[in-house]
Amino acid sequence: MSDSTDKTYFDLHTTGIGFLNRIREVKPKKGEAFLACDIAALTGASDDVAYVRFDTRVTGKEAQHLVRRCIQAVDAQKKVLIGFRLGDLWTDLFVHTKGKHAGEPGVSLKARLLFISFIKVDGKPVYKAEPRTPSHEDDTGAANVAAAATQALPPATTTPPGVETVDDAPAESFSATAESF
Repeated sequence: MSDSTDKTYFDLHTTGIGFLNRIREVKPKKGEAFLACDIAALTGASDDVAYVRFDTRVTGKEAQHLVRRCIQAVDAQKKVLIGFRLGDLWTDLFVHTKGKHAGEPGVSLKARLLFISFIKVDGKPVYKAEPRTPSHEDDTGAANVAAAATQALPPATTTPPGVETVDDAPAESFSATAESF
């Protein structure tokens, strides 16, 4: 019998496609600052899309780099669509402090953003992840998500609730950033 002290873990990953929003640096009172963003994930039939919002802590090194590269496009209210993999999904209960729901309880879905398989800005591809080695068996889900993205995207006019669009902004403003992907 082995006296190994190595711990093993069970991973629960969520993969999907969604719009990147609210990229920010969070500075908690205790602990180190971290990068966070919201993802309005697409769900349902492609002709009747619904959205599920995830508040994520960006933990993957490559994901952090890619999200930072998208700040300018998100701030310019461009539609930044990503293929993603989340881990460690949990719920956070809170009480609304403002607005028409002030005083009412609410729930936020939180997770760690681990991996980004592709990025499209206003429908134009600007990043696609390199294929990984076969030893990463969970990457097939991300590959399937990326393949489905080109087949089942909602019309370009679909925008998640609460996100304003800017049709006048030149697409070239992101291209200088995209070239470094």
